[in-house]
Amino acid sequence: MQIRARMSMSADGFVTTPTGWPSLTADPAFVSGESHGIREFLKGCEAALMGRTTFEPALTNERWPWPDLDVFVLGSHRPAGTPDHVVTDSDPLRLLEKLRAANRGGDVHLIGGPRTIGTFHTLGALDTLELVVLPLLFGSGMRLTPALSPDTGLAFQRERALPGGAVEIVYSCRGSRSRLPGMPASQR
Repeated sequence: MQIRARMSMSADGFVTTPTGWPSLTADPAFVSGESHGIREFLKGCEAALMGRTTFEPALTNERWPWPDLDVFVLGSHRPAGTPDHVVTDSDPLRLLEKLRAANRGGDVHLIGGPRTIGTFHTLGALDTLELVVLPLLFGSGMRLTPALSPDTGLAFQRERALPGGAVEIVYSCRGSRSRLPGMPASQR
């Protein structure tokens, strides 16, 4: 089982629009559940893991966003209307144990904001960070980096161009990183 975070971001580094929507929703090429390589990504996934803030809007959707996935939600309480099959827990370590116990060999799609991704990365559970960089500039919004330490070691795995001008970049989170230099490499 691998826990794989997949996020879209603007070319200037924002994972949400200035109004708080996921950056992907601003791309004219976006088609929910179909575009930007999501179908290929989900083929190997059996579960979705997310925070309550990401999960709650699904409760009022016309269609359930994760029909073929087991759903695990990190949150301080079980939101009203949560389907019985959804596993919730307020403790990330306990939720991770429940996720591992239920796993049948497939991967886990870690959906969520930077805080949820940072939480599972801190536990050493995040295997890959997959970014879809969109050909858009937002100027403001939420950044991915406040929750991930600058010491996070990323090791490049692959990239590919997507229709509409976006680029998918996949990093392993099992890398290591040395200290940032005090001056540009060309001046050392």
